[in-house]
Amino acid sequence: MSRFYRYRLPPWCRQFLYVIEVACVPILIYQLLRTLIFPTTLDVLLLGIWLGLCLAFKYKWI
Repeated sequence: MSRFYRYRLPPWCRQFLYVIEVACVPILIYQLLRTLIFPTTLDVLLLGIWLGLCLAFKYKWI
């Protein structure tokens, strides 16, 4: 079974993944602070999505 290989993607897609990977942590921190101040269901859901995305980049799942 072959793993997901990022360099097989078109250049625009690789650039998009790189931008999302770099911006993931600041957006996660902002969303965490927003969730602590205004805890709505949508904020908690977005926090979970950003947390999952950051973990996926950290462990090279994406």
